[in-house]
Amino acid sequence: MMARGKFITFEGIDGAGKTTHLDWFRERLESKVEPGGHRVVMTREPGGTPLGETLRGILLNQPMDLETEALLMFAARREHLAQVIEPALSRGDWVLSDRFTDATFAYQGGGRGLPRDKLEGLERWVQGGFQPDLTVLFDIPTETASERRSAARAPDKFESESEAFFERTRAEYLRRAEESPQRFFIVDSTRTIGDIRKKLEEVVASL
Repeated sequence: MMARGKFITFEGIDGAGKTTHLDWFRERLESKVEPGGHRVVMTREPGGTPLGETLRGILLNQPMDLETEALLMFAARREHLAQVIEPALSRGDWVLSDRFTDATFAYQGGGRGLPRDKLEGLERWVQGGFQPDLTVLFDIPTETASERRSAARAPDKFESESEAFFERTRAEYLRRAEESPQRFFIVDSTRTIGDIRKKLEEVVASL
């Protein structure tokens, strides 16, 4: 029987540059696969399923009550787990996701101020004790991330938030990393792409 796959997530505030490395990281993982071995499934949150992608469009563009926002995030996540993540891991595939629950704690909790105990209750309900095997956190000063965002495409409602919002979001990411150091690998996202990929090669080798 194929061994259970691994679940790897990429996290960071908008402008941290994590998306720049996702395809490259997937290719590096796939290069390590032996014939007949696991596949690498790449996905994202919010999204990853037809329902999740519909909710993504709503979440990123429509104003709503904070608790509604958190509930929709976890509704999309439950569908994502049931339809994509859990079946893939059971098949022995590896799953690489652009964001997961740490993002909800960072954005809806740290950034927007939703009490942590409410998010923890939703986390227990939706995923029990399930967590990624590895979370790569791209960390960057908020002013640098802001400069990067301003040079990118038209922003969604989260990307349009204030620098103070992203300070709180970044702080919550770092709190989560301090709370679970065995799960997090922190990347200094101010480094060059080449330097970052050298660090990511260490991650690939460890897997």
